[in-house]
Amino acid sequence: MKQLSEMSEREYFACVGQRPGMFVGKTSFHLLTAFLTGYDQHAIRHGGHGLTGWREWLVTRRGRECNHAWPGQVLHIALPDGWHDISNLPPEDEKHATTVLFQLLDDFTAEREAIQSAQATSEVSDNRT
Repeated sequence: MKQLSEMSEREYFACVGQRPGMFVGKTSFHLLTAFLTGYDQHAIRHGGHGLTGWREWLVTRRGRECNHAWPGQVLHIALPDGWHDISNLPPEDEKHATTVLFQLLDDFTAEREAIQSAQATSEVSDNRT
């Protein structure tokens, strides 16, 4: 297994998704979103991308805007019939929302990696001409 510091964001999020309790203790959707928000803020403060564009990507994926922050957007996708309390979801909703969260993060980071790779390729070919 790679060291955490050597992982891409996509690999890192997959690692967190496979062992969420290792990162947040008691696994819950609410704690995981708090952890990811902290990750985002730290990355941005230190020059990384963090979750820049994540909420907008979720809104596009969902096909509908609302006033919820990104955790609410994920819940709209995972639990389209709604929820009552984000910090106290029923166990089956917790599990499903967490699974969907990490599937969506994987899709988002895969798309972002593809865009960054295409941009890097374009820059290299531009420098050759």
